[in-house]
Amino acid sequence: MKAELRAARPGPQLPRPRGRLSDAVISWLRTGEGTLPTREGIQRKDPYGADLQLALYVLYELHYRGFDHVDDDHEWAPELLVVRRHLEEAFLRSLRADVPEIGAREAMAGLLTEPASDDGSSVSHYLKREGRLWQLREYAALRSLYHLKEADPHAWILPRLRGRAKAGMAAIEFDEFGAGRAEDIHAQLFANLMADLALETAYGHYVDLAPAETLTLVNLMSLLGLHRSLRGALIGHFATVEVTSSPGARRLAEAMRRTGAGLAAERFYDEHVEADAVHEQVVRTEVVEGLLEEEPHLEPDVAFGIGATGLLEDRLAAYLLAAWRADRSALASPLTHVSTATPVQGEF
Repeated sequence: MKAELRAARPGPQLPRPRGRLSDAVISWLRTGEGTLPTREGIQRKDPYGADLQLALYVLYELHYRGFDHVDDDHEWAPELLVVRRHLEEAFLRSLRADVPEIGAREAMAGLLTEPASDDGSSVSHYLKREGRLWQLREYAALRSLYHLKEADPHAWILPRLRGRAKAGMAAIEFDEFGAGRAEDIHAQLFANLMADLALETAYGHYVDLAPAETLTLVNLMSLLGLHRSLRGALIGHFATVEVTSSPGARRLAEAMRRTGAGLAAERFYDEHVEADAVHEQVVRTEVVEGLLEEEPHLEPDVAFGIGATGLLEDRLAAYLLAAWRADRSALASPLTHVSTATPVQGEF
């Protein structure tokens, strides 16, 4: 029965290429042969552009669900690891150049200060105040590239931590993964939200519609999670997500209620209002402080993770708001409605 169930659930399809880099990588994954991008060719591309970011996204996905009809052993193919390293170098170099250097505690203090009023740059404020249902659907489709694997990129950090930081991180991850209940896994809750919004709930389904600004955020998590040397930056990224999540989730829950999105759509964000308010305390007092107590030399890396996350979130917000305020889709093509039941429990 289990074998039949697995056979009925193929992995995600390989996405459509967006340029020479992604075309070469995707073609190699299909055939196991061909000319892969060189370091020199990668360096000539925009590190934040869709072509480079899609190539990196596809290589990272080999460590998660993989792709239908792609050999699982390609996860560790030496040829692909060399390409991935060159792509990561270009991405990381640009991030380090663009993120201001400040201390971790100063960066954390900035996260804890919720602006007194909306300055017009916040997606959650916009959606709460005036967002329409089609815009909420687009937002959910784009965020699904992360939320359908919510907490997975952060789980890589656990073997690399000790003491308070490890215990605090494990406690938060336990909640993210449903606290022992498959139906409460946050990725499952997001799939239920998508079903309420008449969106396709399959993992990775909307990658072809996602702009580069979405891919950079998803790739940042994998970049930081997969490298032990970037463990401090991963903690900074995680702190940013957890500390800023609760106020934004409250606004998004209100947007879902105002537009009549559905009970499951409301529940996902309501859950994050409560859970992330608790997580904020744990991540500050146990995870970040525990890490810096054990490894104080990682303070610049924690600050970098906070700054990089803020930079890429701001880029995505600017892109979305520019499109929506012009009354146009932020996706490569408009969404269609799908008829879908609530996803099978345990799928995520």
